[in-house]
Amino acid sequence: MSIESTQRIEIPEGVTRALVVTAHPDDVDFGAGGTVMALVKAGVIVTFCICTDGDAGGFDDSTDRSQIPAIRRAEQVAAAAVYGVTDVRFLGYQDGYLVPNHDLQRDIVRVMRQVQPQLVITQSPERNWDRLPSSHPDHMAAGEATARALYPAVRNPYAFPELRTDEGLEAWTVNWLWLQGHVEPNHWIDTTEFFSRKVTALEAHASQTSHMEDLEGMLRSWGEMQAQVAGFESGRLAEGFRQIKLPD
Repeated sequence: MSIESTQRIEIPEGVTRALVVTAHPDDVDFGAGGTVMALVKAGVIVTFCICTDGDAGGFDDSTDRSQIPAIRRAEQVAAAAVYGVTDVRFLGYQDGYLVPNHDLQRDIVRVMRQVQPQLVITQSPERNWDRLPSSHPDHMAAGEATARALYPAVRNPYAFPELRTDEGLEAWTVNWLWLQGHVEPNHWIDTTEFFSRKVTALEAHASQTSHMEDLEGMLRSWGEMQAQVAGFESGRLAEGFRQIKLPD
């Protein structure tokens, strides 16, 4: 018997706010665009936190490289608007040089305490040798820094004490973590009904996708592959994550 896609959008109980942390503009759209739309449709308030401005990206030698950060920020804001996401935050780190150091951890903790999400979505900190492009070093760094921020820093009032004493940001406990691009996903979101929004959002990243001859076909192929792994019936599309329940 066919199962309606809305029955496969399993958002943990009590999730009203979600934070998506990625390395580059467009990472959230490639890895979790349909899921973001599902969350928004379910009434969850979603915030994007983008660690770098993607200043090493692009394929056009005629573009002044100094303009790339502003271009990519604008593209991400436009893509987020496709889903109805209006809160997009940029940390401004250099593309290709991201490391999970204490500065990055502190900046992510700051955003977590400001947003107070119950659910955090980020990139896997583990290398996937079967899909190496998903394991860009910046992706892994963003995921590792986010994991370190989640436990124990964001919930420890004495970690990065300046956030509390200077900015009034109290400790916050996140309940759930979803890792995109993980080699062993255990949670899938049926994104079939949101596929067109995902395509439109990625088309907004024109500096990164305008050269692709069949962007929609590539995205559909990825979605079909994930749906097959999830055991969904033929014709469905999905995005897969490693879901982790964090300690209370």
